[in-house]
Amino acid sequence: MEHSNNVTEFVFMGLWGNKGIQLLFFFLFLLCYLAVLMGNFIILLTITCSHLIEQPMYYFLCHLSLMDLCYTSTVVPRLIRDLVAARKTISYNSCMTQLFTAHLLAGVEIFILVSMAFDRYVAIVKPLHYMVIMNQKKCNLLVAVAWGVGFWHSIALLLMVLRLPFCGPNQIDHYICDVKPLLKLVCKDIHIVSILVIANSGMVGVVIFLVLVASYIMILYNLRTRSSAGRRKALSTCSSHVMVVVLFFVPCIYTYVLPAGSENKDKEISVFYTVVAPMLNPLIYTLRNMEMKIAMQKVWSRKSHG
Repeated sequence: MEHSNNVTEFVFMGLWGNKGIQLLFFFLFLLCYLAVLMGNFIILLTITCSHLIEQPMYYFLCHLSLMDLCYTSTVVPRLIRDLVAARKTISYNSCMTQLFTAHLLAGVEIFILVSMAFDRYVAIVKPLHYMVIMNQKKCNLLVAVAWGVGFWHSIALLLMVLRLPFCGPNQIDHYICDVKPLLKLVCKDIHIVSILVIANSGMVGVVIFLVLVASYIMILYNLRTRSSAGRRKALSTCSSHVMVVVLFFVPCIYTYVLPAGSENKDKEISVFYTVVAPMLNPLIYTLRNMEMKIAMQKVWSRKSHG
């Protein structure tokens, strides 16, 4: 199908047309990106330099922070640059690379969130078997599965888009190369492809979200028999997880469940999972977590004395 592809570059229409607003958001997103880098770097450093890395929950949190760092870095620097650029262009190959990378990292992140929910479920529902079920080997396997599933999801999406003919226009009504805004530029009937995209991204997102919600309902149900102190600690951890899951999944589901042609607020909503969620995750996990606070104090006091 390559011969029918006479588009060599795409032009982003960006988030806003107004120059003044773009400049304001340039500084705002720059601050957000610095906050993402700093917050997730602090979590990575705190966990890897302390005993917390041996606990499955923090081992997964470490991977989640790494995904947030990498994911925002595939999207936000270009968004920031484009807010002050005269022409917001991206080559066809770079566009496909961004599409693949963003979906790979988001896919891995989603399955790490699933692993974290599974870890909490085992810790609360089967506490006596926790050390046996959630051993280091199992944790490594879950992370490897997350990468495998993320790769499968993104390669399927990429191969689908690579076979589509783009004959122009080449203006993407977005700030990233994502599958839905790209589908609007395809010069053939996209009904079947649109359904495949909804199945690949939207429906999978809905199913995983429902599984996560069900697991947290089961956890809450099992907490009834706990002492009030144990209940408080478990609720504090799980509420952090639920906040992160909702922040990430709800905008994702909104974006990918609706068909490509419909007039929706995709690009505005996607700011939530590309910028806002990765920025808030470190705050949610550290401010509500005593173990993280203590570990951070120890690590940073070691660093300052060292």
